[in-house]
Amino acid sequence: MKYDLVLLHAPSVYDFRENALLAGPISDVVPSTPVFEMYPIGLTSIADYLERYGFKVRIINIANRMLMNPSFNVEKKLRSLNTRAFGIDLHWLPHAHGSIELAKVVKQLHPDTPIIFGGLSATYYHKELIEYPFIDFVMRGDSTEKLMLLLMNKLVAGNTHYADIPNLTWKRDNQKGFNPITYVPKDLDEFDVPGYRYTIRSVFKYRNFMDPLPYNGWLQYPNTALLTARGCTQNCLICGGSRDAYNENCKRSHLALRSPAKLVEDIQFIQRFSRAPIFILHDIRQGGDDYVKEFLRLLKNIHLKNEIVFELFQYADEHFFQKLQKSVPKYSIEITLETFDENLRRNNGKFSCTNQKVIDTLNFALKHGCKKIDLFFMVGIPWQTYESALKNISFCKQIHLACGRDPRLFYFVAPLAPFLDPASPAFEHPERYGYKKLCHTLEDHRKAITQPSWKHMLSYETTEMTRDDIVAATYAAAHQLNEFKLKYALIDGAAYCDIKRKIVQSLNYIEKIDQILKLPDELQAAEFAKLKKEIEELNHYSICGKNELKWEVQKNYANIFSLVSVGIEQLCEDYAIKIRHQLSPKLREQVNLDL
Repeated sequence: MKYDLVLLHAPSVYDFRENALLAGPISDVVPSTPVFEMYPIGLTSIADYLERYGFKVRIINIANRMLMNPSFNVEKKLRSLNTRAFGIDLHWLPHAHGSIELAKVVKQLHPDTPIIFGGLSATYYHKELIEYPFIDFVMRGDSTEKLMLLLMNKLVAGNTHYADIPNLTWKRDNQKGFNPITYVPKDLDEFDVPGYRYTIRSVFKYRNFMDPLPYNGWLQYPNTALLTARGCTQNCLICGGSRDAYNENCKRSHLALRSPAKLVEDIQFIQRFSRAPIFILHDIRQGGDDYVKEFLRLLKNIHLKNEIVFELFQYADEHFFQKLQKSVPKYSIEITLETFDENLRRNNGKFSCTNQKVIDTLNFALKHGCKKIDLFFMVGIPWQTYESALKNISFCKQIHLACGRDPRLFYFVAPLAPFLDPASPAFEHPERYGYKKLCHTLEDHRKAITQPSWKHMLSYETTEMTRDDIVAATYAAAHQLNEFKLKYALIDGAAYCDIKRKIVQSLNYIEKIDQILKLPDELQAAEFAKLKKEIEELNHYSICGKNELKWEVQKNYANIFSLVSVGIEQLCEDYAIKIRHQLSPKLREQVNLDL
């Protein structure tokens, strides 16, 4: 089949199957593995939008295919593709190595096919990316659906005049262009974010179930997520998605919301193919009281079957949870506290309230029907000391006792790793916020992610902690948290022993790796090869139990008839689009950017 655009998602390190890397806990509290195989949801919204205009778009999760099948041949897969253009995401900086190496391979196999990069990290490093001979375009900004339509129209027409496409970095012959970011949409209702209709349709349309899978294990645990907004009202110092970061990187000075009606419409669609939890990304209160009121009113009026997981950025009063309980039959919440220290939280911007208000928020949620609460603490935040990092576990005990030892509370600790987010206040002004930045350029990060242990991957130190201190504090805090969980029966003895063993082994291997790095270069490869199989297990849930982040789901999928019905429905819609564009070829050119 001839495609117009094939969107590829790379692993964090392209040759991860060959090289020994102790990634440790850097992905323990996210759905994906250290390969970071979960692709950004923006790929699906781009694919969905382009297919509305008659383009054929494939998503291929190269990282996940490599992870699921050790013998999966990447080059064979890429060679078989016949497409007008390739797109590769560089949204999260840990993909700095994998995305670039994948682009290099693609260009070797398809020298005349343009390669387009996009994502927040690609936006930040667009001038470096366009210098690579195998990268032709970088589409910048946080909302590129319409812009990709403009670019694809040019590629179809053979038009090489790219200067009129907003947000685009491009090159042609010896000329480079850096078009200013002038397209920043005010709302998201025009786009499906994520594009689940596209994803279901593509399985049937392109007869491939494996390529678009979001992450390893999705078939057994098919979580979904909905994006409420692009941009943020909060200004957390270490977040590349903070208010200042969006303004710095994407020229976004305002929040772009998806309406409550669209969110609920998507929830109803998801329920047709999945019974797993639906994550509502970002705190819904960012949209204001009327936004929350309307969203909960609409949820109450549908037959809601799935559990809804809400994020909270700040303190919530009892009235908020009363409204949730009345509108949502089953809900959970996630809170990233980062630290017990009220002053550090206030300075960093996340949950900037007293510890008593933290406990009040949790008790209100538990009182009003919350099924599960995940609390996340972090090692490596601004001005945190080694001792302060360990005191987080004492705060977990304080919370647990103040909440009546409720088993619905789950506690996690993880390092700020591997990198500081580009465009975040801490990245832009490291000295001001207590950091020593070790990686500056994209090439710096590309090299760092391939280091043999996560200690050497870290792109920063702080004024209070060296890399060694951050590693030691992470494992010491994880050990104390493990002891705490066993004491209060939050994990069983087997899980406790497994985590304790992995912590001890991880520390030993970090020391071994440090010793190997002192050897002459010609001896290091052989020594690392010996370690590969030994350390592989330590890259999965090394400081927390593998099931602690999961929700109980009795039935993951809707029945087979519902799935087939959804697939046929989406194919019919796709056929209608095809007929419409055959009747009116100029429809593709009628996109209005509202500039």
